[in-house]
Amino acid sequence: MDWNRIEGNWKQAKGKIKEQWGKLTDDDLDQIAGKRDQLEGKIQERYGIEKDRIKRDIDDWSGSQTW
Repeated sequence: MDWNRIEGNWKQAKGKIKEQWGKLTDDDLDQIAGKRDQLEGKIQERYGIEKDRIKRDIDDWSGSQTW
């Protein structure tokens, strides 16, 4: 699924993102507001994962979504 679609359906996506990355809070997700670069940064901050891995993880996650 391309990121524009996720951004457009952000309210629905937030729940699925919290399932995948449970350390993210509702406030984090409200602040991110569908922006992928902010999501990457927040995941990096919460989990301490390197940026390249986060990009791959988000690509894998978004590719597996079917709405």
